[in-house]
Amino acid sequence: MEKHDAAKASPNVLEFKGVSVQFGGVRAVNNVDLTLARGEFLGLIGPNGAGKTTLLNLISGAMPPTSGEILFNGQSIVGISPDRLCHLGISRTFQNIRLFPKMTVFENVALGLHARPNYSLTDALFCTPRSIRREKQNIERANGLLDLVGLSAYAKKHAGDLSYGLQRRLELVRAMATDPQLLLLDEPAAGMNEDECGNLTKLIRSIHQEFGFGVILIEHHIQVVMELCRESRIYVMNLGEILASGTPMEIQNDTKVINAYLGEKRTTNGRTRRQISRNC
Repeated sequence: MEKHDAAKASPNVLEFKGVSVQFGGVRAVNNVDLTLARGEFLGLIGPNGAGKTTLLNLISGAMPPTSGEILFNGQSIVGISPDRLCHLGISRTFQNIRLFPKMTVFENVALGLHARPNYSLTDALFCTPRSIRREKQNIERANGLLDLVGLSAYAKKHAGDLSYGLQRRLELVRAMATDPQLLLLDEPAAGMNEDECGNLTKLIRSIHQEFGFGVILIEHHIQVVMELCRESRIYVMNLGEILASGTPMEIQNDTKVINAYLGEKRTTNGRTRRQISRNC
């Protein structure tokens, strides 16, 4: 089946079927089943060491599963290299910012555009009209993306000279530049204060609404997850397994989740009430 036909045939952009990862005697991911529908925004939460980032590493090709199957658009992606997965339409950001600090903001975004080239090496070598036309389109697209996230004024600045919050925005827009079908966000609000988290939440929501790609979000700022997934689902991981999945309301009222992750707070009359930590 051709790639285009397979994409049409599968209702989900991503599927995990019994996926496990073992490092020696430690099972970091244990028999995980997970689905992501096209255009869905999925939250993934859990304590440190629960296996969340390992899950993203599996999807992006940074490591293979020990067992199980991972399907993207209905076809297995196990063993496919990260660069090839980028060409297929999977992009990600990282918890630790990975920009090119000595390159300009514009150049960082342009690199994302060239990760999925829209003209051939021959076109580039001989500066054909096709390559010139496509390169002009790439410049326009890069500038448009920078404008979308409020970075146009910084286009000629070195990425390393930006503030922390602006670097976070730049990493997000560079991932978007690859024109993904699936965007993996690994703690995009890490290190941000409450106001910065609020601004980032609005930005991510507007981007998702405009572009419509599937998103998997890992985030310890629980309010960010609850807000972005308010019309979608959240998976909760603990000790490498899926502990629960459901809407934000279902997750907040799930006894297993409360006991393992969200916690309780004792009131003055000795009773307990459920509490979601702002930064778990």
